[in-house]
Amino acid sequence: SMASPALLMRVVASAYSVAEKAATIVRNVMAAGDLGIVEKTGANDLQTKADRLVQMSICASLARKFPKVTIIGEEELPSDEVTDELIEDGHCEEILKRTCPAQYTGIKEEELVIWVDPLDGTKEYTEGLLDHVTVLIGIAYRGKAIAGVINQPYYNYEAGAGAVLGRTIWGVLGMGAFGFQLTEAPAGKHIIVTTRSHSSTLVNDCISALNPDSVIRVGGAGNKIIQLIEGKASAYVFASPGCKKWDTCAPEAILHAVGGKITDIHGNSFQYNKDVKHMNSAGVLAALRNYDYYASRIPNTVKQSLVP
Repeated sequence: SMASPALLMRVVASAYSVAEKAATIVRNVMAAGDLGIVEKTGANDLQTKADRLVQMSICASLARKFPKVTIIGEEELPSDEVTDELIEDGHCEEILKRTCPAQYTGIKEEELVIWVDPLDGTKEYTEGLLDHVTVLIGIAYRGKAIAGVINQPYYNYEAGAGAVLGRTIWGVLGMGAFGFQLTEAPAGKHIIVTTRSHSSTLVNDCISALNPDSVIRVGGAGNKIIQLIEGKASAYVFASPGCKKWDTCAPEAILHAVGGKITDIHGNSFQYNKDVKHMNSAGVLAALRNYDYYASRIPNTVKQSLVP
């Protein structure tokens, strides 16, 4: 008889369906017109009804299936009873059929930590920049991001009526990443993707020092990693605190699964064990290829300003 799928593949297969359900919630909240915006720490740190409902849906759905997994979400929410229409019980069959990489076959539920950003790019969502928005579910083991799901609820939204809206990208270290066309940025071009709404002198000084051919400013960490894996940008540079573990966990797993690299500005790996601090206080540096080129050009003045 077939061995039952390894826990990791079951978690990823469920997270895939849970992310698709999340995307439906995100689109429904937008379509209904009342975003229910509240400011958390200020005008650039917003929470909407979609953030709240999606986090409840993702966390409750995964906790029901995998009760011993630690799940950490961005939003501070009351532990209300979650209504049945928010629960997603399905899974992606195609993912379940794949063979789990050998180094992850023995994982137990209590060894996994899932980092959830229910709506990455909330500010852009409230402004109608819908292609910036992603739902992020990152899966970590022994402090390392090993698998991830990124859903873009509004992928293709400008393609007109009849276009299929939304897509789900997923990946596992040792297996690869799927749901998109892996593309490298144009050779010899230095195209930097960075923050749209959290700019600062330090952020801009760091980018200038890299002497880029062009700079793309977009919202959302998930969206920025997609720019790298689809070849629209060659490096993601953010010389500032502000990014959190739930922003980077899923994108990191997907980027690493296709041979890219993401670290803080000093070149330190991010740690994702359940007790780690949530803030990536020393910024972000990522590339699909040629990571070392960019790392070697980060000015020391910038590094000294950002304490891990």
